[in-house]
Amino acid sequence: MFTGIIEAVGTIKAININAQGARLVIATNSLDMNDVNLGDSIATNGICLTVVDFDQHSYSADVSNETLNRTGFAHYNVGMQVNLEKAMLASTRFGGHMVSGHVDGVSEVLSIVNNGNSIEYWLSMPNDLAHYISEKGSVTIDGTSLTVNALSDSRSEGKFRLTIVPHTVKETIFAHYKVGTKVNLEVDLIARYLERLLTKESSSDVAVPKSNVTESLLQKAGFIK
Repeated sequence: MFTGIIEAVGTIKAININAQGARLVIATNSLDMNDVNLGDSIATNGICLTVVDFDQHSYSADVSNETLNRTGFAHYNVGMQVNLEKAMLASTRFGGHMVSGHVDGVSEVLSIVNNGNSIEYWLSMPNDLAHYISEKGSVTIDGTSLTVNALSDSRSEGKFRLTIVPHTVKETIFAHYKVGTKVNLEVDLIARYLERLLTKESSSDVAVPKSNVTESLLQKAGFIK
């Protein structure tokens, strides 16, 4: 589990393609590696990767073909910079929101407007993920926890706006974004699970427990007036 608060910006040192996917070597730059162990998770541009080898200045991680197909990793090159965050501790200050590191899709930067004290980014909203994205809700872009400030007037346009302060741009890879840049998108974790719970249809061979809660009982308890 992660918070979406980026700890450092790393650099891709190597991408070794194999039949199962690829092995990445990431230079960690300012990321503190003193408490990292084999098997630990490090979110790399929002993707939860398992450390299979490391030293004080880099780590290696395997990326499956499934991950390559569902994320922006297929477009990455050696020398590209990536956002890094180690898995959160129980004592970690929760500055962002709950981030799983499981990317839901790829979004595209549509426009960038510099307003001086902030920068506005409009990003595309994949049709199958649009209903998870709401104004003032949370999204994760390349591992960064952000607030959606606006949606397009027409849902069919499929875009949303992020307003980023200069500090966030400086401490992440947002400064490298251009119109057309592909980014990893993770929608709000709670919204995903709520949809699953609310839309789940009962199986015909599974007994569904009946509820004793009725409208009259709710009225007596004062929940309905």
